[in-house]
Amino acid sequence: MSDTSRREFIAGAAKLAGVSAVTTIAGAVPGVAAGAVREGAGKSTITTPASAIVETSAGKVRGYVRNGIVTFKGIPYAGTTAGDARFLPPAPVTPWTQVRASMSYGPVCPQPVRGGWASDRLAFLFDWDDGYPGEDCLRLNVWTPAADDRSKRPVMVWLHGGGYEAGSSQELPSYDGENLSRRGDVVVVSVNHRLNVFGYLNMAAVGGEKYARSVNVGMLDIVAALQWVRDNVSRFGGDPANVTVFGQSGGGAKVSTLMAMPSAKGLFHKVIVQSGSQLRLATADAAAAQAAAVLKELQAKGIGIEQLTQVPAARLVEIATAVKNSLVSTKPRAPTHERLGWQPWLDGTVITSHPFDPQAPALATNVPMLIGTTMHEFSPAGALPDPRALTEEWLIGEVKKTYGETAPQIVAAFKEGHPGALPFELAGIISATTVFRNSAVRQAQLQSVNAPAYLYWFAWKTPVLDGTPLAYHCAELAFAFDNIDRCANSTGGTPEARELAAKVSQAWIQFARTGNPHHSGLPRWPAVSAGALPTMIFDTRCEVRNDPDAKERASLT
Repeated sequence: MSDTSRREFIAGAAKLAGVSAVTTIAGAVPGVAAGAVREGAGKSTITTPASAIVETSAGKVRGYVRNGIVTFKGIPYAGTTAGDARFLPPAPVTPWTQVRASMSYGPVCPQPVRGGWASDRLAFLFDWDDGYPGEDCLRLNVWTPAADDRSKRPVMVWLHGGGYEAGSSQELPSYDGENLSRRGDVVVVSVNHRLNVFGYLNMAAVGGEKYARSVNVGMLDIVAALQWVRDNVSRFGGDPANVTVFGQSGGGAKVSTLMAMPSAKGLFHKVIVQSGSQLRLATADAAAAQAAAVLKELQAKGIGIEQLTQVPAARLVEIATAVKNSLVSTKPRAPTHERLGWQPWLDGTVITSHPFDPQAPALATNVPMLIGTTMHEFSPAGALPDPRALTEEWLIGEVKKTYGETAPQIVAAFKEGHPGALPFELAGIISATTVFRNSAVRQAQLQSVNAPAYLYWFAWKTPVLDGTPLAYHCAELAFAFDNIDRCANSTGGTPEARELAAKVSQAWIQFARTGNPHHSGLPRWPAVSAGALPTMIFDTRCEVRNDPDAKERASLT
């Protein structure tokens, strides 16, 4: 990680997440370093019995049983997107006649090289598993307590982070669904789909009707995965009438966008948005301008329109990413849709409205939401050996880059709201509020008109790396998936962390089961209303406070 976070603590968000420079909702999950002992190592029981063979709509798949949870990985939910299928909507998968082995993750969408590997501290904290790239990437994974037993378990479909540019369903150990499935007696599904230029290049201007939907095929992939869930999950012990879609960072943005897609209506019934409340999308005009710039650069490098489906994927990613980076806004307060580059576009057909602007989409009626952020999100401590040495003068200078001469008043408001917090901690909280917390609160307020909406704020600070990462972007994921020991490099693997994980993961499970996250291990957690913003603060001691950061948020306006 470069020293970007010293200079622009908001623009540095993507650096912490380890993806390309301007993706501010890029996600990654804390994990354990390569070679470390992961949960269950040396004591796991793994078998491949006949009970781990399930008949899907395309053919039989074989999984395996690990510690009582039946696991399937790399199941195709749609056909390959390579060659002539590049930029086209997902097509049905070709059926197979033999039992298909589905015990390892499939290909991930080709994407830029992760920059976070350059920082030993970040690599230790996150321990990314970037998998192997390939355009036959429309695959999903399933964890279930029992396959084909005619049960009707709640289904939880996970959408990974990485903005709309990077990431995968396997990128870190936190995404493993085994413990969540076991704790909640739920079916967990995670999904790979197209990203970056493969998922969001507007080819309509040069390809006509054939490519009319190329601008949003990455989101159409997710719809196809949800259709697979509808048609197949009952064979894995799940209830297709009780599906919760949840995601973090870019995954949370995808969840938000699904709520504005007519083709997704009825495919899910509850949603959880974790540090990824996207309110607006870029317009079709912006999509066309970006595509024109990409195509112009390709032609300048001798790659004609007729060659676009044959150019090597890595080369296409390299060229298109460079163009995208030159076009996106670098202004710290620019709206999310102006900073992303690759993203869904408001085309009026596939996506018919902004997700949550000026109001919640009509398609979101009667869909309960659980929405929240971490307290520090983009802490500038990510790769710094001694962030505690940063001064208040440094902090005011950083805030001034975004908010001008009101910086001293903003810092004063946040100091009052967080007594004793050091400058680097306040920097993380201010950037978190700017990028995600404000949007999360607004999304909850808008959705509360349609259905119950619940707010949370994850405040628990990791003890690792001298505690300097704080409650960072992605910190809650090991807790939501109940994967504390799998992610010991980021959680410390402590009894305190396990105790909190039991409370957080059970809240996610209760929400998936009933639409209400409250359970006996937590204080009373009301839904958001017109006159109140009750917020569950997840920490060593969990508590509910009404609009806990109202003064701080007001100072930013």
